[in-house]
Amino acid sequence: MNDGRIADASPPLFRMQGVSKRYGGVRALDGVSLDVRAGRIHAILGENGAGKSSLIKIMSGVVQPDEGTLTLDGAAVRFPDPAAANRAGIVCIFQELSLIPDLSVADNIMISNPPMRFGMIDRAAQRTMAIQALARAGAGDIHPAARVKDLPLSRRQLVEIAKALARNPRILILDEATSALTASDVASVFSVLKTLRSEGLALVYISHRMQEITELADDCSVFRNGRNIETYPAGTKTDDEVVKLMIGRDYSHVFPPKPAPIPDSKVPALELRRLSWGGRLSDISLSVRPGEIVGLGGLDGQGQRELLLALFGVLRGVTGEVLIDGRPVSIKGPGDAKSPANGIALIPEDRKTEGLMLPMSVGQNLSFAALDRFTSGGVIDRGAERQAIDAMLRLLEIKTASIDVPVSALSGGNQQKVVIAKWLMIAPKIILLNDPTRGIDVGTKQEIYRLLRKLADDGAAILLYSTDYAELIGCCDRVAVLYDGSVRRMLAGHNITEHALISSALNIDTPTGEAGAAPAHVS
Repeated sequence: MNDGRIADASPPLFRMQGVSKRYGGVRALDGVSLDVRAGRIHAILGENGAGKSSLIKIMSGVVQPDEGTLTLDGAAVRFPDPAAANRAGIVCIFQELSLIPDLSVADNIMISNPPMRFGMIDRAAQRTMAIQALARAGAGDIHPAARVKDLPLSRRQLVEIAKALARNPRILILDEATSALTASDVASVFSVLKTLRSEGLALVYISHRMQEITELADDCSVFRNGRNIETYPAGTKTDDEVVKLMIGRDYSHVFPPKPAPIPDSKVPALELRRLSWGGRLSDISLSVRPGEIVGLGGLDGQGQRELLLALFGVLRGVTGEVLIDGRPVSIKGPGDAKSPANGIALIPEDRKTEGLMLPMSVGQNLSFAALDRFTSGGVIDRGAERQAIDAMLRLLEIKTASIDVPVSALSGGNQQKVVIAKWLMIAPKIILLNDPTRGIDVGTKQEIYRLLRKLADDGAAILLYSTDYAELIGCCDRVAVLYDGSVRRMLAGHNITEHALISSALNIDTPTGEAGAAPAHVS
């Protein structure tokens, strides 16, 4: 472990020395020191629960340190609340969005300090300032009058960035700020961050995507168990060396081995025939056999999410056929989907808003989807419920002090495990996953990969959408690549490569003779 400093002639803009933070008996930070310099991007790496969230909450005034000192421009500071940190020029973009869905984009961007005229909000000035902030965030195409709730998650994330930039920060902290963005939006945000660096801003950047760290960071600090294990100049360590620092062990066998291909003669657990919906899905035909993990690839926004929602009964007006175990079914809502007869579970994209009830306990979240299975005559069998909860805690190795604590108190990785465990409680035959490892650490990702393969080996049929090509390559037995709402190509076995995924995603013909790249109609 080092002191969190890099040899540099320039004094740090912001410094933490000997900072500790406890929550009850848990030490979240243990004597942490960190230097942040103007005109540099400082990446913070570590598994969920390593102390990163506590670090940025202290920097941004959300919580107070128990020990240690903070200095800004060489003077000691202490921020009693986020407003005080904002006034000092420190602004944080948290992974959990702070936007108010029913307000407009402009209202959200200027909500903390709207321009006033004659005692009222100057709407014209607010619109102009919002447009400027959106342009600075690389999101000039977002209309300031649009309601936030009408925007997709990736665009809401850009509004959050614009909101932060509207406060003219000196230090900008980004916590997994690109995890919900499309590839084109990520490229735009990277350009913005590099411009901000050139303008002299100090940026603290948290991401679990190593390629982002490689492209952006000047300095890196690795955290583990609440300590700054090492701070080093970016580019001086290999990815394997960095991950070993993060998890404290050798990094190998990221993905579990794949089994032999499932015979075509095996009756599919899930089969789609010419599934279509509202111009977003067009004649999709594919199948998933028991024991198989089938991926959904393609550029973001090509119908992958809509396909999962259609299968779970969320969308209205879906046409075509859905067969489960060879029999046609009608799924009119999530209740039909998760019924014992169909056994479909959906792990949603956004765990905070779609997967969890944050104020409720870990136990309540775990049993919610399966309560009817523990209920008879209106009475819940608490003993059976607790046995099922304990089994899930063991299966997914969920780290929690008690099942009675609010699920919001868990780390991001453990929250995601709760979302998955909640749906495993219904003993599903078919599991639909919407980017399930977004924004979680490499160690938890490995655990989820092993779990998915175990579930498949036990007979589940899994349909996995991921924006990470490495996941599709490493996890999936076959990958259906979507383009403009249709299956462009089905890749299998050794032909699931980054080149094949990208070329198919761009609707470029596969080179002649490429085996395993089946026409779209082959399932």
